[in-house]
Amino acid sequence: MKRLWTPAWIARHVAMVVLVTTFLGLGWWQVSRAAAGNAISWGYAVEWPIFAGFVVFVWWREVRHTLRTAAAQDEDAAAPASADHRGEAAGPDGVRDPTPGAGRPGRRRPGADDAELAAYNRYLSWLNANPGAKPGDYPG
Repeated sequence: MKRLWTPAWIARHVAMVVLVTTFLGLGWWQVSRAAAGNAISWGYAVEWPIFAGFVVFVWWREVRHTLRTAAAQDEDAAAPASADHRGEAAGPDGVRDPTPGAGRPGRRRPGADDAELAAYNRYLSWLNANPGAKPGDYPG
């Protein structure tokens, strides 16, 4: 909770309150204009409260993200260093592989598809050496 009372967060809280109050005030102003006969103001009267709701949504999402990050950091600080095996995948023999990202979906282990990776790196090197060339000009 202390993380939500830093100077940066206080500024965010104040900005949220000011924006929501302003947007709702502008919505009410548009309602009064629409009631006076300005038909297009009905659209704006609906739009301003939606903007206010969006500000609240973004603010709430950032608060939740900060609280989750704080909880994860507190968890990591409390856990002993030797017991932390995040990012390590157990191999077939039960021994953990200390390669970061190993065993996570969407991540490759080093050494997988070395020929394809080497060809791609050659292609990138060629593009870097020939800045005016188009990808279709690659001779390989």
